[in-house]
Amino acid sequence: MTHVARHVDHVLKTASHPAAAARSRLAASWMRSLTHHGLDPAQRAGVQRITEGALRERHERAGRMRAIAAPQMDALFRLVDGSGCGVLLTDAEGVVLDLRAAEGDTATFEHWGLAPGHDWSEGSEGTNGIGTCIAERREVIIHRDQHFRARNTAMSCMDAPIFGAQGELIGALDVSSARADQTEGFNQLIAAVVAQTARKIEAAHFRAAFPGTRIISAASDEEADAVTLLAVDADDILRGATRGARKAFRLAPTGPVTPLPASDIFGRADGPTGFEKAERAAVNRALARAGGNVSAAARSLGIGRATLYRRMKRLGLSESAA
Repeated sequence: MTHVARHVDHVLKTASHPAAAARSRLAASWMRSLTHHGLDPAQRAGVQRITEGALRERHERAGRMRAIAAPQMDALFRLVDGSGCGVLLTDAEGVVLDLRAAEGDTATFEHWGLAPGHDWSEGSEGTNGIGTCIAERREVIIHRDQHFRARNTAMSCMDAPIFGAQGELIGALDVSSARADQTEGFNQLIAAVVAQTARKIEAAHFRAAFPGTRIISAASDEEADAVTLLAVDADDILRGATRGARKAFRLAPTGPVTPLPASDIFGRADGPTGFEKAERAAVNRALARAGGNVSAAARSLGIGRATLYRRMKRLGLSESAA
């Protein structure tokens, strides 16, 4: 039995089992691919590609995300280029918008369908890094034979979702490789960098969406790796919150936040709690990183020096302590 035949047989048996969804997330994804999307793991036809016109429209809609992601993708590619990997950015539907790959590898990535305009949604390609990341809204690694389609089993894909300023999914960041010697351990290392880069894109996207507001970073016990940012205006009215902040402070998961005074949402009853703790922590971190230099700390927080002094006074933070 060939490798393709063995893979197809294994996928069909696993996905058809009555307890497939309970066995593992991978088995659940295979089951979705087979029963919900009606896909065939043995299909040899290439990855579906949208028209150039449709791709231009998607580029326009994702203009802000692409512009913000570009330098982060460049930095990520510099880290993984030597290992023969490509870096891809997709929209929320799994269509590839941008690719970073070595000049000598571009034709190979095109052949795989890992290039702008190709549809890697789970509904199109079954279990794969991009599509499953988007379907499950979480970081994933799909290593070689974990793919649904047999023709994709030469690849390893490491992905992380990107969430927008209103908590909505706006895209995914992917690193893909078809190196035969790429181990699962190495994939774990790449996946960590992919996740970190996706969070940087998400944070920058959030800051760009709320110009003129004060951006506060808050710690969250629920999702230590989540981007937990709050946008507050000059009157301390909450104007925005990232997906991580919405979870941490029990706000609506998506959509515009209710513009209420921050004190009403986070409370001030028994000393500094919620919002004030988050603000104090953010200021202390900025001062620590700046070595106590108030001007440098203010720049890192995106506020003026005088504004930071006022915040420090209100929070009971002295310049000598800084």
